[in-house]
Amino acid sequence: MNLISSGDLDRDEIKGIFSLADRLVANKERLSLREHSTVALLFTEPSTRTRVSFEVAVAQLGGMPIYVDAKSSQLSRGEELSDTARILSLYCDFIAVRTNSHDSLLKMAESAGVPVINALTELEHPTQALADTYTLYKRLGDLKGRRIAFLGDIAANTANSLMLTCTKLGAEVSLVGPRDWKPRAQCFNKAREYGRVYVSESMEEGLDGADAVYTDTFVSMGEEASAERRRSALMPYQLNSAALSNAKSGALVMHPLPAHRGEEITAEVIDGPQSVVWEQARNKLLIEKAVLLFLSEESERTR
Repeated sequence: MNLISSGDLDRDEIKGIFSLADRLVANKERLSLREHSTVALLFTEPSTRTRVSFEVAVAQLGGMPIYVDAKSSQLSRGEELSDTARILSLYCDFIAVRTNSHDSLLKMAESAGVPVINALTELEHPTQALADTYTLYKRLGDLKGRRIAFLGDIAANTANSLMLTCTKLGAEVSLVGPRDWKPRAQCFNKAREYGRVYVSESMEEGLDGADAVYTDTFVSMGEEASAERRRSALMPYQLNSAALSNAKSGALVMHPLPAHRGEEITAEVIDGPQSVVWEQARNKLLIEKAVLLFLSEESERTR
């Protein structure tokens, strides 16, 4: 089994990953990967939290992480990603991939002989969404009937994975951004099969009744050429105190990091009492451990 999209997991599987995370926190039993397990981390894009948390996750589970970057591998000399995936499958038990192209990741998953994990593409970031929804789950309990608002770039990979995961857990999702900003149809339409997803250009309407307000950088990797245009269009959707006042009193503030204070979010909000941003970051490590254990169990079960 691979984890390429948040749509790959059903509600019970998501809850199963959360249960594994809870068991890891309780620390009453030794949960580990199969002895001498190796995990290739193939990253063609920059990373801080995802790379470090995956390396630590693998090490804490008794495995060995092996970092492979594009510049120092044969990818820099034109080797096909599918060939790289086949080779890594001969040496490693898992492959976690961060690449801008979602199609490239799909091709790698087709060629790989071991579980492949999406560590971020331009379309989705499923492990981030699992960490986010686990954070919500621990703070709010059952997410059924809860309202989660995503503010700003409603076509972002984090928005796509978040709405797919939240709707499967029974939450409503409100996407709030400029009128001419459209969500990614393939993720939006799928999420609406699972639950309620709304799109609004109005802060007052879109954030009304929100239990949590989520935002992300206005300029994602690969979008630097259009940075000024994007900032200009999205600045009215900055997550600041005035915007937050439209949500429920005490609504949680969420951001996957890295944050740009003064752009998509203000300092008083991200560093304020309603922020759970650092819990999200801490939970990345926990959830990545749980995902590895879950995929390991699935692989053993289907052998």
